Amino acid sequence: MVQQFRNHKKTAEKQADGFIKDLKKEITQLEKRSSELKQPSHSEDHLIQNVTSINTPPPTKDWTKVSVHQSLYVETVRTAVSQLEKTLSQEMKKMCDVEMKWIQQCAVNVTLDPDTAHPNLILSDDGKQVHCGNIKKNLPNNKKRFSPCACVLGKQGFCSGRFYYEVQVGGKTAWYLGVARESINRKGQITATPNNGCWTIAWRNGNVYKALAGPSVPVREELQTVGVFVDYEEGLVSFYDVETRVHLYSFTDCSFTERLYPFFSPSFNYGVRNSAPLIISPVTSGRFNNLGAPSRAEAGPPPA
Repeated sequence: MVQQFRNHKKTAEKQADGFIKDLKKEITQLEKRSSELKQPSHSEDHLIQNVTSINTPPPTKDWTKVSVHQSLYVETVRTAVSQLEKTLSQEMKKMCDVEMKWIQQCAVNVTLDPDTAHPNLILSDDGKQVHCGNIKKNLPNNKKRFSPCACVLGKQGFCSGRFYYEVQVGGKTAWYLGVARESINRKGQITATPNNGCWTIAWRNGNVYKALAGPSVPVREELQTVGVFVDYEEGLVSFYDVETRVHLYSFTDCSFTERLYPFFSPSFNYGVRNSAPLIISPVTSGRFNNLGAPSRAEAGPPPA
């Protein structure tokens, strides 16, 4: 591809050199004719010849219609860049596929903690699904429960190692997913950013996914299942599109000092537009059983 670009560039440069030579030749002819016209003439015949020469100038090109065909090599550049982008995308997908096969071995069994759920949230009996109801239940306002934000945490907390889980988000118009530190504010409004102890991505406004890393970062559209991976010691929280096996976003260089919990918000219904549930789905790929992982759930105190 590079050699093809060089060949086209050489052809275009040769074409430009030819135009320059022709132009110089015409300029020389015109200068010669101008010099002849300026010479004194006492001959009537010569005067007539000069007048005739003015009315019949030497033939010239219409240079306004002449251009160097950059497309000969510009199009080659476009093709080369397009091919490079395609190749890069394919290689990135291969790398992500290998990465996901590895992180899926870190799968853990996550269930929802009803003691943390906002009173409008409805949890399934097995603790694997949550959606927002239209009626606020009369529940004890314990210190663990979120209010007024429609959030719920997982029962399982992690303060070391790696863990991974997957959540079905298809059919919803708004949601938040990620992890939160144990001391996250559960009373009052939450700004779901790392500074507030929450590492999440979200689907909001019906058209844009955002990684909530302070200034929002556009991520991707049309997700069905999201994978969430955490490496506690490395300070890493990553999100994946499970179906296409594409990396969505990563929070890096995080400083974890508390127990982390899976964080879910199906958001409010807004009528019936957002009534579909978030579903914690079993991880079916990789060499693991869904109840074990390299991470240590509910393990001792966090590292110093």
